[in-house]
Amino acid sequence: MAPPHRAGVAGLLVDIALPLVAYYALHAAGTSDWAALLGATAAAGVRLVVVAIWRRETSWFSAIMLVVFGVGLALAFVGGDARFVLLKDSFTTVLLGAVFLGSLAGSRPLALAAAQASKPWQADELEELYRNEPSGRRAFRVSTFGWGLGLVAEAVVRVPLVYLLPVQVMVGLSTALMIGAMAGLAVWNIAYILHTVRHHPQLRILLPASMRD
Repeated sequence: MAPPHRAGVAGLLVDIALPLVAYYALHAAGTSDWAALLGATAAAGVRLVVVAIWRRETSWFSAIMLVVFGVGLALAFVGGDARFVLLKDSFTTVLLGAVFLGSLAGSRPLALAAAQASKPWQADELEELYRNEPSGRRAFRVSTFGWGLGLVAEAVVRVPLVYLLPVQVMVGLSTALMIGAMAGLAVWNIAYILHTVRHHPQLRILLPASMRD
């Protein structure tokens, strides 16, 4: 049996990767954008149902991916030229960013849900940290805000590029922008948590296990 922390991270990766793999695999097989989006939406939906039945809980990231690809599927019915198709990537990331920012208005910011999904064996401890420790609450909220703002910014940057650069260039650059934004935000988040833990050692639980020694 895999260690709990590996199982949790693996589950989170499956939540995110399954619909993405379905989308790009169907595209590589020569299907239409509509069919690829349908397949990705179905994959996210199946994952959401399986987790709900097996664990009797909702997988937040499966739900997010379901919404993201569902919106893309809806937009696929809207007519438009090749540049409009490229703009769908901005619709996707701005929606994901809006979900992060919108979660700040609720009782559980999305960064907390992500941490609990990747560390299910520490979900209660993370919840208690958020509820009872001001520095923990601030860390989760800053992380959530940073991801939301970064994703929205990535979407905004893409819009003028779609209309200024040749379509052939933007096909690859659009994907590169999304990957770059995700990687940059991940690096920023790790750096922020490391900085926060130096001032608040009680937050060491937020660090990956390999970085706690």
